[in-house]
Amino acid sequence: MAVVAGEKYLLYHYNPSFAAAVAFIVLFGLSTGLHCVQLGLRRTWYFIPFVLGGICYVARAVNAKQSPDWSTGPYAIQSLMVLLAPTLMAASIYMVLSRIIILTDGESHSIIKPKWLTATFVAGDVISFLAQSAGGGMLVKAKTKSDVKLGQNIITGGLGIQVLFFGFFIIVAAIFHMRIRAAPSRRSQTITVPWQQYLVILYVASTFIMIRSVFRIAEYVMGSDGILLSHEYYLYIFDATLMWLTMVLFNVRHPCHIIPNKHEMEEMLGSRDPASQESNFELAEPVHARVHHHSKH
Repeated sequence: MAVVAGEKYLLYHYNPSFAAAVAFIVLFGLSTGLHCVQLGLRRTWYFIPFVLGGICYVARAVNAKQSPDWSTGPYAIQSLMVLLAPTLMAASIYMVLSRIIILTDGESHSIIKPKWLTATFVAGDVISFLAQSAGGGMLVKAKTKSDVKLGQNIITGGLGIQVLFFGFFIIVAAIFHMRIRAAPSRRSQTITVPWQQYLVILYVASTFIMIRSVFRIAEYVMGSDGILLSHEYYLYIFDATLMWLTMVLFNVRHPCHIIPNKHEMEEMLGSRDPASQESNFELAEPVHARVHHHSKH
C-alpha cells in the first residue's frame, strides 16, 4: 500500500468486490475463449491484439481477497491491463475500417489512405498508453499528495490524447461512409460481403470505447475524493461492461469475412489475372466472383 506524507494512501477507495471481479473474469474468459477458437479456425492472427484485450480482472480478484492491505503488484497489473485493453481493441478496429475502404474500392472517399490509417491511429494510442502507464506508475509509487496529483494529471493527459485520436478516427469513418453512400463505387454495390453492417458494428464499438475513455477522464478530473473513484460500480458499468460488449460484438460479427488471413490472400493472389496483379482490391474478391470469371474463359 502506497504512503502519502506519512499516512496510508489507499490504492482503492473502496473494498474491491471479489464476486464482481470473478463475474467479469468469467464473462471476459468466455468471450476471449470464443475469440481464440475463431482465431484458430480462421487463422486470423491479426486479431491477437483484440484477444489480449480480454485478459483482465484476475489481479483485481487477488486484491479483493487482500482488503484492506492490498499489495501493489496485483494492483499495478490490473491497472495496466484495464488501461491497455481498449488500446489493443482499438488497433483491431482501425484495421477493420482500413479493410472496408480497400474492400469497397473506396480509397478516394477516405481522407486518410488505408495504408496509413491503422499506423496513424495506433501511433496515437501508443503515445496515450505510454502517458497513462507513466501516470499509473507514479500513483503506485506516490509518496506525497503532489505526486498523486501529478500522476493523475499525466493519466488524464494520456486519456485526452486517446479521446482526440479516437474522435478523429470516428470522423474519418463517418466521412468515408457519407461519401461512399453519396457516390458509391461499382465494387461497393456488387460485393456480397455486408460491409455496411461492419461499419455499423464499428460505430457501436467505437462509441463504447469513447464513452469508456470519457468516463476515465472524468474519474481523474474529479480526483480521488470524487464519486467515480470512490465507488466501484461505476468502473464495472462504464469500463468493464462496455469493453466486454465490444468483445462480444466481434464474436457475433467476426471480421474474418472482410480481412482475409495469409493463406486466403495467397490463394486469391494465385487465382488472379496477371493483368490485375497491381490491384490490391482483387484480394477481397468473393470466391463466387472468381469462379464466374474463370468460367468465362
